[in-house]
Amino acid sequence: MEQNSQIDAASTKYSFLLFISGMSQKSGNAIENLRRICDQYLNDDYTLEIIDIRDDREMAVQYEIIGIPTLIKTSPNPKRIILGDLSDTEKVLRILDIRPRGTGR
Repeated sequence: MEQNSQIDAASTKYSFLLFISGMSQKSGNAIENLRRICDQYLNDDYTLEIIDIRDDREMAVQYEIIGIPTLIKTSPNPKRIILGDLSDTEKVLRILDIRPRGTGR
């Protein structure tokens, strides 16, 4: 039943905000892991904005960021939030409702 609610990654444009604090080990890992996941599962069907909260505190306040790194999927709905370095690919895919290409409708 959960698979039916997942979005087919091949036909959807995703938008992400990734909040980091400088280039800490966790922030670097989160960037690397997210880019790997997006390249593998979304091709070029995504936009990614990386926001360093040291430089843009207003965005952190606006999105109520309480931990770093934080990933927010802003599109498509529903909005999803993940904290951490995004190293568990299966968990990230499940939370973001991304179905690997080729598992079709």
